[in-house]
Amino acid sequence: MKAGKIESDISGKKFSLETGLLANQANGAVLAKLDDTVVLATAVMGKTIREGMDYFPLLVDYEERLYAAGKIKGSRFIKREGRATDEAILSGRLIDRSIRPLFPEGMRNDVQVVATIFSVDEVNDPDVLAINAASAALVCSNIPFEGPIAAVRVGRVEGNFMANPSYEQRKTGDLDLVVSGTGQHIMMVEAGANQVTEEDMTAAIKFAEPYLAELIKLQESLKAKVGEPKVEVALLKVDEGILEEVKALAYDKLEQAMFGTFPKEQREKQISDVRDEIMLAMEKYSAFAQGYGGSAEASSVGGKDRTDLNVASHVAMALDKITKKIIRSNILEKERRVDMRPLTQTRPVSCAVGVLPRTHGSALFNRGETQVLTAVTLGSSGDAQIMDGMEDFEETTKRYIHHYNFPGFSVGEVAPIRGPGRREVGHGALAERAIEPVIPDKEKFPYTLRLVSEVLSSNGSTSMASTCASTLSLMDAGVPVTDMIGGVAMGLVLDVESGKFKVLTDIAGIEDANGDMDFKVTGSEKGITGLQMDVKTKGLTSDILARALVQAKEGRMHILSVMKQTLAAPREEMSQLAPRITTLKINPEKIRDVIGTGGKIINKIIAETGVKIDIEDTGLVMVTSNNAEASKKALDWIESLTHEFKVGEVFKGRVNRIMDFGAFVELTPGHDGLCHISELAWQRVNRVEDVVNIGDELDVKIVEIDQMGRINLSHKVLVPRPEGGTYDERPRAPRPQRDDRRNGNGRHFARH
Repeated sequence: MKAGKIESDISGKKFSLETGLLANQANGAVLAKLDDTVVLATAVMGKTIREGMDYFPLLVDYEERLYAAGKIKGSRFIKREGRATDEAILSGRLIDRSIRPLFPEGMRNDVQVVATIFSVDEVNDPDVLAINAASAALVCSNIPFEGPIAAVRVGRVEGNFMANPSYEQRKTGDLDLVVSGTGQHIMMVEAGANQVTEEDMTAAIKFAEPYLAELIKLQESLKAKVGEPKVEVALLKVDEGILEEVKALAYDKLEQAMFGTFPKEQREKQISDVRDEIMLAMEKYSAFAQGYGGSAEASSVGGKDRTDLNVASHVAMALDKITKKIIRSNILEKERRVDMRPLTQTRPVSCAVGVLPRTHGSALFNRGETQVLTAVTLGSSGDAQIMDGMEDFEETTKRYIHHYNFPGFSVGEVAPIRGPGRREVGHGALAERAIEPVIPDKEKFPYTLRLVSEVLSSNGSTSMASTCASTLSLMDAGVPVTDMIGGVAMGLVLDVESGKFKVLTDIAGIEDANGDMDFKVTGSEKGITGLQMDVKTKGLTSDILARALVQAKEGRMHILSVMKQTLAAPREEMSQLAPRITTLKINPEKIRDVIGTGGKIINKIIAETGVKIDIEDTGLVMVTSNNAEASKKALDWIESLTHEFKVGEVFKGRVNRIMDFGAFVELTPGHDGLCHISELAWQRVNRVEDVVNIGDELDVKIVEIDQMGRINLSHKVLVPRPEGGTYDERPRAPRPQRDDRRNGNGRHFARH
């Protein structure tokens, strides 16, 4: 590529796109910078068309490099970056969903876009920068691409929207929204929010539009400098002759199958039967014609000699095209859906909780033919996931985890189970993000929560069913979620030329496949917690999205009402099978007193009580056990080790040492105080042993803690004074020096 560079200031940050510097053997390569965050995006296209493909083979990879953040992988044995992290997969999906609709329809050449993260400045997230870099690389390359497309992140802090907020600002805000678009049209939306209203979400999307327009101009400026002419590629299109032939045979039959008098549960079978009938008829006709080497009979199949044509594939494409036209025209002109629902109506919803006997919580959610089962497992703080990714600048843990499984049987297919793919990671993350705002704080509910959603049957919107099932399962487990969260997927049929559109509530699989939008919205009765939108065509505007959000709220309210009929609030008691966690807050400076040298003390507590103990740097101690007595013993032990002594406290201590001037009394393990000989009794005491001996229990009260932390005790103030009066009226005997009670660090008790 030719060398070129454009620079600008985006929301007060230095932004640049540069070509000709790196990776010049790729079809397109752009180095993008936002302050000190740097991303290289490359685009490469295969030279030949992929035969037999019924989709565009676009591959997007988002390559995290730990050196970008100055990190070395934490594993002792493997230091190379391995399988993409979930965060990298999600970032790659953002790019894919933004650029995929802008490739020519019917394109079957392999295209690979790779975003390699070279530098992360701990302020600017590279994911949005990577979307802009990928678009610029495609725009400036010779690869057919109907871009550019731009992306911007919108946050809201203290009620104010801001473009491309920092990591810290996102933590304190109530909205994290990524919008990509062409300047005039919205192409992709991804958001997590803390119950933001529909009106505020629309305002946030509109706030992004001027930034998108500015970024589009910058990419067009770079293209004007270094852009290469686009190459022509073969596009897979249905043969017009075959299309007309199939249309004549199939249109009326397909429309009757979709919108005739068949019971709605039989319609998809009727549609499938019609398609099979037409395919069989056309294949026989094609075989007969080809047997005659392209005779007159062959000419009627497409209007000319088709002996070199894969008729079956063209018939299948024709049927898809006709099916799509029938569905879309009925929705746009008659507001008629395949299952005969009104446009704003959800499919039948049903729920059940407590369906699995040995899990800590479970729920089954059904919506139409879509069915999801979610199970909850509660664990201790030590079960949290340790995060060691490129953008985990400090060691962090994740205590709320959502996993999603989509096996082949859920759609009646044979499919090998090879672990989670990009779909599973993406859908699981969406459901996780949807519920995260209502998960109680660790201080209130100190558990690690793992949810697993099993898709048992799929006919559209399994991620939203997972959200609903997960909320109910948490409530069934007794997790005190602050609000109930539901979700619904919205669809769209849009006539770009006329601008006419219809928004569909709760799209089924056939509507998703033949529509223009898949817009998932999650939230409570108060507001939105998550958004995810993909489109298949240009023309979507913020006004259309606003309409979809309003309609989605209506659908969400209905679904939430059904969920509430099943379980209106979290259960007051957790399952008897779930572990019990008891917490104690201690002074962080005393954590070492609990742990002891080499873990000696904490291991002793665990060994003698059988509990599990987790201690955080904040001083939060969590004791996990199903045995209440064992938990109490461990907590009492820890509390005694970390007790903050105060003047006036009373203890029943044990005498562990006797000196001429008094007795040392152990108040708690490892902590003692001096009861001076004059404080043992009201009368004069000549020898300490006249009152107590080593091993005796003695009631004492703290009367003084000196500047060095030494504790002075009195026994006599706890017994009546024979001659009357008060203790404070009596003169105190002078205290001898007691250096023998101190260790090297000035503390009066031995460290463990």
